[in-house]
Amino acid sequence: MPENRIETIRSSTKWSLAAIRYALKGRLSQASPRTLESLAVKTWEIAPSETSISPPAYFLPNQLERVTGWEFSDEHPRLAMAGERTLHKATRGFLLKDVWLIDGALYKGDAKSWLTPRQSRLPRVRVECEIDRGAVYCTPMGNKYFGQWLMDDCVTYPMASAEGIPVTTAQPVNMHTPMYEDLFGMKPLRVQNAFFRELVIFDDFGQNRHKQQRFRCMSDRLLSHVKPSPHPGVMILRGGTGELRLLHNEIELAEYLRDRRGFRILDPSRCDVQTIVSTCAGARTVIGVEGSGLMHGILLLQAGRSILTLQPPNRFVRVYKDLADRDNQHFGFVVGQPESGGFRIDPDEVERTLDLFPESPD
Repeated sequence: MPENRIETIRSSTKWSLAAIRYALKGRLSQASPRTLESLAVKTWEIAPSETSISPPAYFLPNQLERVTGWEFSDEHPRLAMAGERTLHKATRGFLLKDVWLIDGALYKGDAKSWLTPRQSRLPRVRVECEIDRGAVYCTPMGNKYFGQWLMDDCVTYPMASAEGIPVTTAQPVNMHTPMYEDLFGMKPLRVQNAFFRELVIFDDFGQNRHKQQRFRCMSDRLLSHVKPSPHPGVMILRGGTGELRLLHNEIELAEYLRDRRGFRILDPSRCDVQTIVSTCAGARTVIGVEGSGLMHGILLLQAGRSILTLQPPNRFVRVYKDLADRDNQHFGFVVGQPESGGFRIDPDEVERTLDLFPESPD
């Protein structure tokens, strides 16, 4: 946090009746009738909306017929994987006055916005600090999923830092978070309850060029710490971490790709960030089970290279195709066959899908 802004934080040791009122009102209401954005005293466009034509994904015949469920989308991935015209939302900023952050939610008037799941049944509403001007960069999905934190929250941080004290919620963090923050130059204020005289929030979900440039700046900062040379690829192991998506033959497949294709094998749960960066830098292809762990490799992947996701049949996710399309990369997938609470991937199908990708530039 910049030193010249420290004086704008004032400690508060008293209980706030207003905070209690907002918190209880938020607990009792089922839905907020208004959005925080609608109460902004100032709204501005940081980057315009854009339209693009996304290319088809790379996959073998009959793969999509195996899909029985999907996440983070309202429809079967069939159309998206065939390529489509896509509208990318504008990036916008909103300035609000007199806003409360209480137990993971922002409150202003009759509007509220959850940033994290509620921390307790009865919220602790003792205000920890009063901030003249802050800027929240964290998102509900980024607070829940490490991959979303890397691809969304960290990308918004530079804008928040330019607008005020960059603020995120106080909650346990991933084992890799502190090192990534250090490498990215992030110095956020983590707070549970606070009162903001002025607060800036963002709509930064559109995959426009402005967001792509900020993402690439993050990648360049990581790559500046290594001397990458091109290599065939890296398979990122998921194992039993996070929400269970168990690939029964994951190790077998990783060793197969190592022996047949020269792929490196990375288990992020057993490595520090420096090892992750040095292993992934220079990869022509990043492979792994759909999930947050893939973001370690995708963050370092250069234009013209490839992402291959191993998809559980009951949980197809298209998020990584959106990133690949935005960053001029190739996206492909293999859908597994269900097996005793998890799924299995045919190594031959992986190899044949890899052969569909265009040759990667060095």
